[in-house]
Amino acid sequence: MSREKNLSNVGLLKPENMILMYARGAFPMADETGIINWYMPETRTIIPINNFNLPRSLKKILEKTDFEFRYDSNTIGVIKKCADRESTWISKELIEAYKGLQKLGNLHSVEVYQKNILIGGLYGVTYQGAFFGESMFSKIPQASKCALVKLLERLREKGFTLLDVQYQTDHLKMFGAKEISFQEFAELLLKSYQKDISFS
Repeated sequence: MSREKNLSNVGLLKPENMILMYARGAFPMADETGIINWYMPETRTIIPINNFNLPRSLKKILEKTDFEFRYDSNTIGVIKKCADRESTWISKELIEAYKGLQKLGNLHSVEVYQKNILIGGLYGVTYQGAFFGESMFSKIPQASKCALVKLLERLREKGFTLLDVQYQTDHLKMFGAKEISFQEFAELLLKSYQKDISFS
């Protein structure tokens, strides 16, 4: 894995510079000391937007659930929920940096509510036709998976080219997530940048 250290004194956490880093294929993570580094793994994981897998059991849940889905109504709240765990890469400094991206219109979330209580969701960063997924959380079983389905449906509806999910997990594999080389990923980035799309 290649890594570029974040030097906050040269402004890598300024929103305009963060977007440039994402556009190159990098993403930020804070280590256990709170230092934020930028990562560009040689292997990247994506979920095909127009050919993702919807597990049958999850389809049944979506048909019967009382979950309510919202977009961008409480994005920072979702991020804080994602960070609320024993070990997290989402530091307070990074949350503040995300607020800058939100002001630019590049930070988005899918939220899951039950009886008006936030019980699941995910967030990510957009640039042109690319959505860079960052993290998700679930307080109720299946809530984050339902949020991912709603994200994929929205990205497909809007015409996005790329959903980057960074690393492969069993959770993501059930949706058809696949690993590709960074060269393939870079080609998808270039293709996605030919589109000017709004997530909202």
